[in-house]
Amino acid sequence: MKNEMDYTGAFAKLEELVAQLEEGDIQLEDLAAKIEQANELIAICEMKLRRTDDEVTSAIGNAVSKRKK
Repeated sequence: MKNEMDYTGAFAKLEELVAQLEEGDIQLEDLAAKIEQANELIAICEMKLRRTDDEVTSAIGNAVSKRKK
C-alpha cells in the first residue's frame, strides 16, 4: 500500500473493506489479505492524523509565541 495515499482515499478504502466484512462479501481465502490491507490503511490514516495534529499544534504554538512578542 502506498503511503502517498491521502487520508480521504485511505479512509474511503477502509470503509469499503469494513462494509465487505460486515456483509460477508469476502471469501475465506481472501480474508487474511483483506485484514492486512485494512491494517495498512489504518496505519496510513493514523500517520496522516498525527502529522496534521503536529502541524496544527506547531501553528498554534507559533501564533501564540508571536502574540507574546
